[in-house]
Amino acid sequence: MTNSKTDSKAPNKLPTKEDYSEWYHELLIQAEIVDNRYPVKGMCVWFPFGFAVRKNVYSIIRELLDVDHQETQFPLLIPENEFMKEAQHIKGFENEVYWVTSGGTAPLDVKLALRPTSETAIYPMFKLWIRSHADLPLRIYQIVNTFRYETKHTRPLIRLREITSFKEAHTAHATWEEAAEQVEVAIERYSEFYRRLAIPFLVSRRPVWDKFPGADYTTAIDVIMPDGRTLQVGTAHHLGSTFAKTYEITYEAEDGEQKLISQTCYGISERCIAALISVHGDDKGLVLPWGVAPVQVVIVPILLGDKELVLEVCRSLQQKLREAGIRVQLDTSDERPGAKFYKWEMKGVPIRLEVGPRDIQKGVVTMARRDGLKKAVPTESLVEFLFGEAGDIQAALYSRAEQFRDSRVMGVSSIEEAKAQTEGGVALVPWCGSEECGHQLEDKVDANMLGEPQYVSFAEAACVVCGKVTGKRTYMARQY
Repeated sequence: MTNSKTDSKAPNKLPTKEDYSEWYHELLIQAEIVDNRYPVKGMCVWFPFGFAVRKNVYSIIRELLDVDHQETQFPLLIPENEFMKEAQHIKGFENEVYWVTSGGTAPLDVKLALRPTSETAIYPMFKLWIRSHADLPLRIYQIVNTFRYETKHTRPLIRLREITSFKEAHTAHATWEEAAEQVEVAIERYSEFYRRLAIPFLVSRRPVWDKFPGADYTTAIDVIMPDGRTLQVGTAHHLGSTFAKTYEITYEAEDGEQKLISQTCYGISERCIAALISVHGDDKGLVLPWGVAPVQVVIVPILLGDKELVLEVCRSLQQKLREAGIRVQLDTSDERPGAKFYKWEMKGVPIRLEVGPRDIQKGVVTMARRDGLKKAVPTESLVEFLFGEAGDIQAALYSRAEQFRDSRVMGVSSIEEAKAQTEGGVALVPWCGSEECGHQLEDKVDANMLGEPQYVSFAEAACVVCGKVTGKRTYMARQY
């Protein structure tokens, strides 16, 4: 693999993170996450290293869902007649659908949509699978690619025409209330997922005009990016019986009556990787939490004096760490130590171990954490020490990211203050809850309404549009 846009061997120096857009695009290439030079706009290729990050990240969501969900996979192609059944849903996606109109040179009798999301693929099957109350609740998920004809400015991992890593869960329940409880479970699982990535977030109930097409309501998770804009990184939708009516999905209740199911769906995409990179990275490159780093420890031999002895000790250390379950790599390339340090810092490796003749004499290794801490560690207690450091790294990453998030959220009491705050952060705005005031807010502030914060309460204040006293607030921000 090459490390730069120019395909030269020497990596380019990263732009400063203050120039977030340039920094982000250059880091994706230099750290070998994704390559956006594929000749179709809005479609990227995962480098093997980036795909390893993706695999580790998605193993967490699988672990969290597999407790009570079953993983499955549905076809990519959806017949037009099934796709067009749900009017609200179609209206939400009508300008984003790719259509397959021929097979070879022969026109198709029925056009096929490339899934923009899978409700219209999955729910005809739910009609066949669900017969009685004994079949409920039904909880499934899949991790697939989806396609949306994105007409705005595309951005790798953030705004794509092929979403390569769309995790969508779909659940069916006997009652509306049980489905509402499932939405809360989904948000809990997503919250744990992002805590494991050391990423703080905001949870809000989307305004009615911005909910998922066909949903009763939508709850979303947003992350504040380095430039102060927000990135939606997870959603959970209560679908009520909207799709159940359309696809005639009923079950026989215990009293023998046929009833419509209530449904939810919730999704996460590779935007979670974009957030991971953006929240933690710095001017040297990636900064990865221990749990998802493809390489958790890199060993760099300092080849002075008895080089064979140094290499022998390094190989022994590598074996010891592997046996302890640590993802470790020994860098025996011909590069100078400084170039090796640069390369592994760029890839976000949490811990680097330097081993030279003096270290061997003293019975220690020199440990350098990605966040800058450096110290000598006795070789005998190295494994236990590294696992301790892993926890400290996680806590330090979350604390730093939490301080950044909190510094970018501010309560305001006027439209002028909201406008100023959303230039580089999130405004917490008093809002009476009316749709009319909400639209005026978005127009006057020139920012998006994320919706009402969940799981928090506020003192009463005057709605900044109509002046009505309210205990409600809404987040407002500029969004990706």
